[in-house]
Amino acid sequence: MDMAIALLLGQDGLANGAVYALLALALVLVFAVTRVIFIPEGEFVAWGALSLAAMQAGHAPGTAWVLLGCGAVASALDLRCLRGDRPALLRALGWQLGYPAALLALLHALPLAALPMAAQVALAFAVVVPLAPLIYRLAFQPIADATVLTLLIVAVAVHVAMVGFGLLLFGPEGARTPAFSDASVSLGTLEFTGQSLAVFGCSLALIAALYLFFERTLWGKALRASALNRRGARLMGISPTMTGRLAFGLAGAIGALSGVLIAPVTTLYYDSGFLISLKGFVAAIVGGLASYPAAALAALCVGLLESFSSFWASAFKDVIVFTLIIPVLVWRSLQSQHIEEEA
Repeated sequence: MDMAIALLLGQDGLANGAVYALLALALVLVFAVTRVIFIPEGEFVAWGALSLAAMQAGHAPGTAWVLLGCGAVASALDLRCLRGDRPALLRALGWQLGYPAALLALLHALPLAALPMAAQVALAFAVVVPLAPLIYRLAFQPIADATVLTLLIVAVAVHVAMVGFGLLLFGPEGARTPAFSDASVSLGTLEFTGQSLAVFGCSLALIAALYLFFERTLWGKALRASALNRRGARLMGISPTMTGRLAFGLAGAIGALSGVLIAPVTTLYYDSGFLISLKGFVAAIVGGLASYPAAALAALCVGLLESFSSFWASAFKDVIVFTLIIPVLVWRSLQSQHIEEEA
C-alpha cells in the first residue's frame, strides 16, 4: 500500500465514519433519555433513502400510509387516555391524523419527479421523521418504566416489524439516488467529490446544531436533565413522555438524514439499514453509551477500520469491525461494578 492509496482509504473511512458518528449520537441520545437501545434506527436510514428514491421515480412513498396507520392507532389510544383534556386531545388528533392525511393528499397532488431535490428531501423527511415519535407512543411509552432487557426485546420486535413493512412497501429491489453535486475538489493527490463534501458538511453542521440545541434551548436542557437523572428531571416537572418523544424524533431525523447522505454512493435495500446502524452501535458501545464526543470519535475509528479492512481483507471487513466490540465489552465488564437499575 502506497501513500496515495492510504489517503484514499482514509478519505473513504472518514466519510463513512461521519455517518456512523451521526447514528452513534442518535443511539446514545435515545438510550440516555429513555434507556431504549434503539435497534430500529437503521430502518429510518433505509426508509429515508428509499422514500426519497420513490419520489424521484414519481411515486408517493408507502411510508406515508404507515404514518397514517400509526397515527390512527395512536389517536384511538389517546381518545381513551385524553378524553377529559380536550385541547390536548385535539392537538394529538391534529398531529396524528390531520397531518398524515394532509401529507398524503399533498404527495398525490404534486409532480414529485419534477420537484427540485431539496423539496424531495424535505418531503422525505416530512414522511419518515414523524414515525419515530409515533413508534415511541405505541411501543415504548406504555412500558417506559420497564427494565432495559424488556425495552430491548420490544426494540427487536419493532425492528422486525419495520423490516417486514419495508419489504412490503419498497420490494426486494435496491435503489440509489442522484448525487447532490457533480463538483469535485482536488487537494494534491486527493480528489473530494461533491457528495463526500456534502457528507462532511452535513455531519458537522448537524453536530454543531445539536450542540446549540442542547446548550441554548429549553427542550435541549430538558433532554440533558433527563439523560443525567431521570428521576430528578421528573421531580422538576420535566415530562418523561415529552422527552421520550423528542429523543425519538431527533433519532428519526438523524437516521433519515444519514440515509439521504449515503443513498447516492451505495445501493440501499429495505433491510440495509440494520447493518449500517449496527456499526454506529459499535461506536456507541465503544464510547460507553453515555458520552457523545467519545461515540463520535469511536465512529470515525470504526469508519477508518472498515475502510482499511476492505483493502487488506475485503471479505472479512464487517467481521473485523464487529470484533472490535468484544475486547471493549470484556474490559468494561471487568471494570464495572453491579449497580441497581434506576426506575
